[in-house]
Amino acid sequence: MEKALKKYFLFFVGPTLAAFIIAFVVPFVMGVLLSFSRFSTVTDAEWVGFSNYVRAFSNPDFINALRLSAAFTLVSVIIINTAAFALALLLTRGVTGTNVFRTLIFMPNLIGGIVLGYIWQFIINGFLGFFGVTITADPAYGFWGMVILSNWQFIGYMMIIFIAGLQNIPGEILEAAKIDGAGGFAILRKILIPMVMPSITITLFMTVTNSFKMFDQNLALTAGGPGKRTAMVALDIYNTFYSRANWEGAGQAKAMMFFIMVAIISLIQLGITRRREVIS
Repeated sequence: MEKALKKYFLFFVGPTLAAFIIAFVVPFVMGVLLSFSRFSTVTDAEWVGFSNYVRAFSNPDFINALRLSAAFTLVSVIIINTAAFALALLLTRGVTGTNVFRTLIFMPNLIGGIVLGYIWQFIINGFLGFFGVTITADPAYGFWGMVILSNWQFIGYMMIIFIAGLQNIPGEILEAAKIDGAGGFAILRKILIPMVMPSITITLFMTVTNSFKMFDQNLALTAGGPGKRTAMVALDIYNTFYSRANWEGAGQAKAMMFFIMVAIISLIQLGITRRREVIS
């Protein structure tokens, strides 16, 4: 049996491996090389060393985008995960209509980012219209508009992950804790949170990465206005690459730095939360 599996290994794995190399590995390697080059197309690339990275870091729009993305990610991660966990606790207590509530809360995640951005732009501008302004009148409006949008979109998805984690906790443990006189807060702190830590690891990773790389919602909601002050990193990279002549190399350098930053932050988060996981 083992010999038969080895014999046909490449037959089954080969097409997927080839697709992965063509669609991911080759473009990634080309992207790294192009970040050190001046180019308008991939065929006229000219090696320029680290000058693209110098241009990227000297660009105030990029620095502002990094700060905005970091602030947005911090706020979104805290609110989304706290609200999702609270809803998961509420909807695992046998409340009447639980399945309906779960479905309704999850549904915003099914809407595409561009559509969602325009929907919330219409809603927020409708509210701000009473005060004679729009969402692009002040960067604060755009920032909190994106926070509201991301919360509405992702809380339901993270809630489902938390519900799966909570339902995996053995009921005997909770019953024993109640018999020993543990209160609700003690059960939450000593049992529920430690035992859903694998779910917390997943939700934190997803909210961190999704928040940092948010693009289509940002484009539809504010398009970076006013004056690119609400453009997050993904949108700033897009604008640099496609809207500024002779800045393609700098745009690619921004993309590589962004990839490295998000990868480092995500790996640190995974390392910290995985060490706190409890095997039930």
